[in-house]
Amino acid sequence: MPQCIPLLLVITGMKMGGYILTEAALSFLGLGVQPPTATWGSMINANRAYISSAPWMVFYPGIMIALTAFCFNILGDALRDKYGLKIRG
Repeated sequence: MPQCIPLLLVITGMKMGGYILTEAALSFLGLGVQPPTATWGSMINANRAYISSAPWMVFYPGIMIALTAFCFNILGDALRDKYGLKIRG
């Protein structure tokens, strides 16, 4: 079991970016967390009517989605390099 922990950390770090993108996409489509809870996808969906007059209302949640997913992918990659794991797929 102790030998599996680094592998689980790496896989979780690399998959977390995809999970965040999936949650944001589902919230954008209205299939995610329900409206009283604020999510980045629901923020983009609620403010897409104002994109021509106030583009920052869509821009900042979109940037945060991309930045967070990118950071988790970098974290997973750094953990993979630290532990010297070779992951296929």
